Amino acid sequence: MHDALSAEKVGITATAIITDRFMQTAQTMAQVSGYPGYRFAVIPHPISNNSDEVLRTKAESAVQQCVEILLNR
Repeated sequence: MHDALSAEKVGITATAIITDRFMQTAQTMAQVSGYPGYRFAVIPHPISNNSDEVLRTKAESAVQQCVEILLNR
């Protein structure tokens, strides 16, 4: 989230990928950084100990969300 917000501050369109466990933290971080309502991709928590198949599914979801966010700003 920090990297995405830092990129935005210098004019680079960006988004972040987080797990659902950290949604509140990400929303708060965006708010205090001056980006209320900042959109980011959310995947299910956790990612550790996931099988390759589960990680692939989460990655595909994240990519789809990122494309949607970045193309519809």
